[in-house]
Amino acid sequence: MFNPEDSHSQNDPAGKPSASRALIERPQTALSTHVQAVLAQEADDDAIDLRHYWQVIVRRKGAVLTFFAIVVVAAMTATFLSTPVYRAGLTLQIERQEAQVVEYQGVTPTETSADAKDFYQTQYELLKSRSLAERVIEQLNLTGHPLFRQEKEEKGFLDSLFQSQAQARPAAATDVGREMDIAVKIFQANLTIEPVRNSRLVKVHFDSPDPRLAAAVSNNLASAFINTNLERRMEASSYAKTFLQERLQQIKVKLEESEKALVGFARSEQILKGDESQGGSVDTMVMEEFTTALAKAQQERIRAEATYRQMQAGDLQGLGQVLDSKVIQEFKALRARLEAEYQENLKIYKPSYPRMLQLQSRIAEVQAKIDEELDNIRRSIRASYEAASAQEGMLQAKLSESKSNVLGVQDRSIQYNILKREVDTNRQLYEGLLQRLKEVGVAGGIGVNNIAVVDKAEVPNAPFKPNIKLNALIAIFLGLFGGVGLAFLFEHLDDSVKQPDDIEKQLGLPVLGIIPLVKGMDDERNLVFEELQDTRSGFAEAYRSVRTALQFATPEGMPRVLMVTSPSMGEGKSTTALALAINMAQAGNKVLLIDADLRKASLHKRLNLDNTLGLTNYLAGTARPSDVAKATEVEHLFAIPSGPLPPNPAELLGSNKMVALLNLGAEKFDQVIVDGPLVLGLADAPLLGSIADATVLVLESGCTRRDFARSAVKRLNHTRSHLIGGILTKMDARGQGYGYYHNHYYYEYGAAPRKA
Repeated sequence: MFNPEDSHSQNDPAGKPSASRALIERPQTALSTHVQAVLAQEADDDAIDLRHYWQVIVRRKGAVLTFFAIVVVAAMTATFLSTPVYRAGLTLQIERQEAQVVEYQGVTPTETSADAKDFYQTQYELLKSRSLAERVIEQLNLTGHPLFRQEKEEKGFLDSLFQSQAQARPAAATDVGREMDIAVKIFQANLTIEPVRNSRLVKVHFDSPDPRLAAAVSNNLASAFINTNLERRMEASSYAKTFLQERLQQIKVKLEESEKALVGFARSEQILKGDESQGGSVDTMVMEEFTTALAKAQQERIRAEATYRQMQAGDLQGLGQVLDSKVIQEFKALRARLEAEYQENLKIYKPSYPRMLQLQSRIAEVQAKIDEELDNIRRSIRASYEAASAQEGMLQAKLSESKSNVLGVQDRSIQYNILKREVDTNRQLYEGLLQRLKEVGVAGGIGVNNIAVVDKAEVPNAPFKPNIKLNALIAIFLGLFGGVGLAFLFEHLDDSVKQPDDIEKQLGLPVLGIIPLVKGMDDERNLVFEELQDTRSGFAEAYRSVRTALQFATPEGMPRVLMVTSPSMGEGKSTTALALAINMAQAGNKVLLIDADLRKASLHKRLNLDNTLGLTNYLAGTARPSDVAKATEVEHLFAIPSGPLPPNPAELLGSNKMVALLNLGAEKFDQVIVDGPLVLGLADAPLLGSIADATVLVLESGCTRRDFARSAVKRLNHTRSHLIGGILTKMDARGQGYGYYHNHYYYEYGAAPRKA
């Protein structure tokens, strides 16, 4: 027990407490520095932690299963309560161009490959058009069908009231139009157009609670679509035929007028046009003939002139006429014989010999004949040259005259050609329109369609929706993924400390222990005493693990004076302080437990101690340590209850007497454990933390907010409290994932079965 004198022996002569527990700056321990380094390294690690995600799902399995059950039950309820809908469908083949029975083309435009997309999209929109829907509704008289009057039955009170007020007005047409509008809306809402990819087929579906009605509507829709297409083509052909007939009559009149104008102008101007395919006009043909004759005359004149020039040059013997003349050649031969005979006789006779004179006379006669023939040829060449020159001059004059005539005709033919082109144009247009009118008449009478029904709609045997299997599968997937997403949303919104890793990562504190949640124990006194008495229980093993961790928390070993605190109420600090004290006492240590929570004391109730005299009596100066320290039912465990709650707890806890009490307890007991007050909102805990050897922060799993925990650590560090670690209490190991479940399993290994 305490000795009153012992408390004074720890003070100096001035009455001041010893400086052993004065407010000093405490450096961080090697363990906390290492933890912060590990945390810094983990903060930079961007790897995906699948185990963490699995832990979140396991921890929030209640929300996941609840959301899953709600979605599945709601989906299946809606499925079974919904009205079965049957779907009837048919397949249409739509060609971009109808079959060409004859070579004549219709009046509808021919589609190219570039227009294929627009063409088919147009056909799909025509299938969904209001006009086609009205046609089918009128054919089947669907305005009177109950399934097409749903909106009319849902009119409200105000609609009925306004309708009753307007009965005086003629509303028959309005009602019919409204019924048709309602039927068309319902019809289009249940119609589905489904093109078949990479083909010219399209599937048309109609949904209805009546399977026979669904099949009838689908088949009638196809028939109406085909008939509408044929009618549209026939109307186009009829319109084209009428248009062509009117244009033909106009062009015919215009052609006749242009032909009359052409003939009248040709007669007035005396223009004769021959067959242009045979050479054109008469004047043109005459000019061409003169041109040809002039060219020939020029050739003949050039040849005659060449002969004449050669003759004038004296080269008469080399002319062709001389060489070709038989008379001259015979005379030359005769002369040659006579000259030869003369030369032969000259060898015998003298030139004056009569025979020689006779030969000379004959040679002279022959030469005279030759000269006479040459003169004839010379006169003939001159005459030929003069005749060729005269003929050329005459032809040149005629050609000039013909050219003048042709140019004059051309000048007068300008207007003629204009009238001629107009006649040709009108004739071509008339012939083209006449041919097109015949083609349209033939093509319009054929009636070939480019739309065909491949498969007709049959009455469906099974409902199309609701699809129970598909809805169940969708509900399962939505429930699972939605539940998992909801779990992660709750996890994101939940900023409480849930796992030991949160203490290390968020607070930078080492984890001294994990205290499991013990269910079924409402009385905390029974919880501590019964669980700790069972040495094989997980609760007792957890606190033994905390005791072991405290022995290595500081370089000096187990702190002699240890304060246990928490950020806020209900986190298990008093339970932890009591459990640690009992656990250390069971180990044979002499332990002093001090209830320093002077605002909400609870240890005296758990230890069944009288609280009329306690810590506040000693701090106020009315009692001695030996008076307030009391033995408990646990061997080696002594406790100092709080005593009457004072109005100024902070002043008492920060006094010199509190320092002296802790010094005295550290000397008399092996271990002093202080159940400190809360950290946040009060000045008590930081004051006690500054004079205790070490401080332990207790956090409740899933309840202590991270901001509160960080603020508590910050406040304790500002007062230089030696914060050595944190203890996570009330942790549901089975709800924290794989790793923590096995930690809990190790605690429970060998423990006796717990009663339900």
